[in-house]
Amino acid sequence: MEVRGEAKNTAPSSLEIQQPPPAAAAPIKIIFLVASIAAGVQFGWALQLSLLTPYVQLLGIPHTWAAFIWLCGPISGLIVQPIVGYYSDNCTSRFGRRRPFIAAGAALVAVAVFLIGFAADLGHAGGDPSGKGPKPRAIAVFVVGFWILDVANNMLQGPCRALLADLSGGEARRMSTSNALFSFFMAVGNVLGYAAGSYTHLYRIFPFSKTHACDVYCANLKSCFFISIALLLILTVLALTFVREEPAAAATEAAEPVKKGKIPVFGELFGALKDLPKPMWILLLVTCFNWIAWFPFLLFDTDWMGKEVYGGKVGEGKLYDRGVRAGALGLMLNSVVLGVASLGVQFCARGFVGVKKLWGGANFLLAVGLAMTVVITKTADHTRRYGADGVLQTPEPGVKIGALALFAVLGIPLSVTYSIPFALASIFSSNSGSGQGLSLGVLNLAIVIPQMLVSVTSGPWDDLFGGGNLPAFVVGAVAAAISGILALTMLPSPPAEAVATKAMTAGGFH
Repeated sequence: MEVRGEAKNTAPSSLEIQQPPPAAAAPIKIIFLVASIAAGVQFGWALQLSLLTPYVQLLGIPHTWAAFIWLCGPISGLIVQPIVGYYSDNCTSRFGRRRPFIAAGAALVAVAVFLIGFAADLGHAGGDPSGKGPKPRAIAVFVVGFWILDVANNMLQGPCRALLADLSGGEARRMSTSNALFSFFMAVGNVLGYAAGSYTHLYRIFPFSKTHACDVYCANLKSCFFISIALLLILTVLALTFVREEPAAAATEAAEPVKKGKIPVFGELFGALKDLPKPMWILLLVTCFNWIAWFPFLLFDTDWMGKEVYGGKVGEGKLYDRGVRAGALGLMLNSVVLGVASLGVQFCARGFVGVKKLWGGANFLLAVGLAMTVVITKTADHTRRYGADGVLQTPEPGVKIGALALFAVLGIPLSVTYSIPFALASIFSSNSGSGQGLSLGVLNLAIVIPQMLVSVTSGPWDDLFGGGNLPAFVVGAVAAAISGILALTMLPSPPAEAVATKAMTAGGFH
């Protein structure tokens, strides 16, 4: 396939079948309500990224194995999203195509949050020992809840975006508005989630959250999840109450019969790899290295703040907890910069910068940022302060400011990662007759497979060099530099206007 040229006549993919004729666009207030669900979903994701890696270590899972738990994210994204997308496209419920899946996803989130928040209490009730050391029953409860939470979040996001597309009535401008609102509420959820994660006294709102088995850190996490599920359920109930969907059976009478039995999603998805055009292969390669760079930092950023920057140890004293809270504050700053920078991506893509320079430059900025974690860590080590009683103090103000500034600056390359690859996938596939769902599904393989690789290898790799987070960050810096070189030298240059237009409707990955 060429980047430009006439479209080929090919059969529609199974990811495109059975789409009813577009109805009239819904009022903007209805679209606003549906998009607001993203705030509730993203609140939970923010808590996962900022607090759960430290939490699993408090339960007794060593750093070496903590990353394995995060395998559920990419696995559920790879499996759940295509299946839910397929069945929501063809759902004939009288309640609509998307709403049953959104409701089920919200209900599963509530179950998962209960299991995660009360893992320590349930484990203790089942016979786990008090104090330090592994808590096997609590770990089992947590892992089950964590997997359910990731599955539920993936069940929510896909149907929400699909419902926004349905409500846009096929109008490109309304579709842009819908996705812009969805992205806006994602940013709101991020800021709220990271702000909640950085506040150390939130448990006082829910005094019952602190128990014999659940210390202050655990109680704060539990309280954050209480707020998260309340926000999500309120927004979901409001949206599903006021949104009306026409049953798919009535809307698709003129369409071909829906295939029953086997799900053709994965056959289409992996079969598409055989005939991928060269631009898509290059895009997948650049994206793969990009996510090898990002995922170690996304997994261990707050753990890095607690251990390497603040010098704390898991379960000992308050320094580690303070570092984790500071990391959550850094992630909140990252989200603010991400939201602002996202507005500039379209301008830069259609302006003098161009998509190749934009993505290449963003990857080099990411490489420098990840390399700076080494500088900040070494500076923190050389400036450690001890009180008169010999207790280690918090880092120098300059070290804390430098670490928080790093979090903020990394919001710039993250805004490019969340938009440009998705836009390019849509453009490169547009001339081949492939459906947008199929092309984005193929791109998702280049995201989740590197995440699985990082989840499996980062813990043992870090342990090989002493158990810190820096070895994985250094590998990430190298991968980001490679991604930047490939983007500048091999990535085709699509029309700038096309990139800017597609970026407006592309969605980020979580």
